[in-house]
Amino acid sequence: MTTSQQGLLPTTRRALLHRIAVAQSDGRTPSLAAAVVRGGQRVWDGARTSLDGQAPDANTQYRIGSITKTFTAVLALRLRDEGLLDLNDPLEKHLPGTGAGEATIADLLAHTGGLAAEASTGPWWERSPGSLRPELSDVLGDEPHRHPVGRRFHYSNPGYTLLGALVEQLRGAPWEDVLQREVLHPLGLERTGVRPRAPHVGGWAVHPWADVLLPEPAQDFGRMEPAGQLWSTTGDLARFATFLAEGDDRVLSARSVREMRTPAAPAEAADLADGVTYGLGMQLQYKGGRLLAGHSGSVPGFLANLSISVADDVAAVVLANCTSGPQVSAVAGDLVRIVAEAEPRIPEPWRPLMHVDPAVLELAGPWYWGTNGVVLRPRADGLLALDPLSGSGRRARLRPNGDGTWTGLDGYFAGELLRVVRRADGTVDHLDLGTFVFTRRPYEEGAAVPGGVDPEGWRGIG
Repeated sequence: MTTSQQGLLPTTRRALLHRIAVAQSDGRTPSLAAAVVRGGQRVWDGARTSLDGQAPDANTQYRIGSITKTFTAVLALRLRDEGLLDLNDPLEKHLPGTGAGEATIADLLAHTGGLAAEASTGPWWERSPGSLRPELSDVLGDEPHRHPVGRRFHYSNPGYTLLGALVEQLRGAPWEDVLQREVLHPLGLERTGVRPRAPHVGGWAVHPWADVLLPEPAQDFGRMEPAGQLWSTTGDLARFATFLAEGDDRVLSARSVREMRTPAAPAEAADLADGVTYGLGMQLQYKGGRLLAGHSGSVPGFLANLSISVADDVAAVVLANCTSGPQVSAVAGDLVRIVAEAEPRIPEPWRPLMHVDPAVLELAGPWYWGTNGVVLRPRADGLLALDPLSGSGRRARLRPNGDGTWTGLDGYFAGELLRVVRRADGTVDHLDLGTFVFTRRPYEEGAAVPGGVDPEGWRGIG
């Protein structure tokens, strides 16, 4: 990929550099590397280091921890899209005998399977060899569950170990090989893999009360690889961010990556306050009026974050080589905000529709459910948009079913059927959306409004 450093204004580039410089200095990390993506291209790279003349670049590997989970989720969604499984299938159907098979594939992807947060046997898995846990039973232990299945969000590394084992079961090959063949190679992520390849940085612990360092061991996680093994670069993760925003039919469609970015786990009260939730292998955060999708990662010696604002068409990657230090998710979010606010996305030119069905055009305009006004608009993508006239209220996109009916895709009306009810002369009488009757005028006289309309009509008082 050709990197254009001229893609951003000098003031924007300086603001980005200032943000990561503060993060590296205040966070006391040996090094920090970052990148910003806009319009599918990497438009800015930055790095700070404590070693003169040895600043990392977009080709330098860091360990990315739990961002690995998003890669594993992509493999699981590929199996779904090929018809090899359904997300509502219990794990037991495809991978029997684990003791956690009541959880569905969707539960594991969204961390709602009720499983323990960490490997249940042996020492802390991130600082001990994976050879200590050669089998799934060594990861799950005798009591894998901590909560009822499907009831709450509880982050689980063993859950993604199970997803990796599922991939191996259905593909008949190691998770590492499947990932390389089906994701890394097609997307051109040549500097991403399960083990470091030069140039790469080492992982460090920074003493909390003194400016001294301690090297962290880099363990191979074995069975736990699908939860946090990968090494990558800001350059590769920039490409991955573009894929997660737009899709790539060689790997996953735009529709499937959008599904990954859709909330799939019930939020705890604290999560609601913080504006965070979880999709299918992706963390979601609503911050400062902006929805960010992506994932964080941390393993001993490393911190990582990838954050994407699809609405702003901006993504950011931040990597650091310390066990604790800068809040990389906040740094990445700030990099997105800086670009989005300093150089807002320029919308595409308005263009008229190439073609519109007269029967669809007939639906355009205002409608009323009781006294609540909405407007229907045909969209260029073939959908109908339903929006409240007041600016607040229920809104939805609706897709055509090919028989004159439409199905809601969003919010309250998701999955609900819109029927166009016509009079004997073929003109539209009203719309029926999940039993809600919409008429051209509020409580239109003679329309099929449930409960009828008072024959004396609208009136004043007195």
